[in-house]
Amino acid sequence: MVGLKPPEVPPTVAMKFVSAGMAGCIADLCTFPLDTAKVRLQIQGEVRIPQTTSSMEYRGVWGTLSTMVRTEGARSLYSGLAAGLQRQMSFASIRIGLYDSVKQLYTPKGAENTDVATRLLAGCTTGAVAVACAQPTDVVKVRFQASRAPLDSARRYSGTVDAYRTIAREEGVRGLWRGTLPNIARNAIINCGELVTYDLLKDTLLQAQLMTDNILCHFVAAFGAGFCATVVASPVDVVKTRYMNASSGQYRNALSCLLALLVQDGPTGLYKGFVPSFLRLGSWNVVMFVSYEQLQRTMVLARPALA
Repeated sequence: MVGLKPPEVPPTVAMKFVSAGMAGCIADLCTFPLDTAKVRLQIQGEVRIPQTTSSMEYRGVWGTLSTMVRTEGARSLYSGLAAGLQRQMSFASIRIGLYDSVKQLYTPKGAENTDVATRLLAGCTTGAVAVACAQPTDVVKVRFQASRAPLDSARRYSGTVDAYRTIAREEGVRGLWRGTLPNIARNAIINCGELVTYDLLKDTLLQAQLMTDNILCHFVAAFGAGFCATVVASPVDVVKTRYMNASSGQYRNALSCLLALLVQDGPTGLYKGFVPSFLRLGSWNVVMFVSYEQLQRTMVLARPALA
């Protein structure tokens, strides 16, 4: 199975920006239940205010998904999807769509190849900017995913817009940017493990002539990028999820959330939800990067007809 023929004319920045946002939404639609399972497993057993500990009711990825469907209905698997799609339209567009442009900006003039350090810097830059712009959507998404109906019905929001309003009213505007620092750290790591790994793997496969620039090449590079990103980013992801979902005053800051996690669960707590994280990131990367590459090429091929 091969993809569209690689275009001779490179896609514009606007094409990359739009393609990345669309590809992110497609990937979220395909993998959102796995992301919800990951969030539930990451916050499982967390001590809340008032001092209560939720029962250990989830066992593994498929056990979590089946328990949610049985107790909350199938719709619970997609709770927070609207905020998730809003997030991808801004987040993926910036961190993925602008990556090549920022990489070129950081590459010294006259350089034949872009070194790894430059790629890492570009990944960190676009990841940080994307988080700063899209953080409120991430907070709302996590709140919906973590809310268990009907157990948390008193805390449920009537809708996505109501969630933004309620959080801003009850926790202040800063509440919408809760967990920004750990999220920036997480996405800097993920960008380096994801975008840079994909970039390097794809270049290596093409330069070594092991594969041509087609869907199979994109699949292999994306799968490797997803595994790399999961390994390096899981600890920060667990802290980010717990901190975003915390009630006001539960943790002083992200560091206190990390310390509480280590005291309660030990170092292994940093890898809670690793399997769904990998299933989600691995599959998300495959769907996103394959979609992203094909959407770019489709737009380039369609440009003469639209001119």
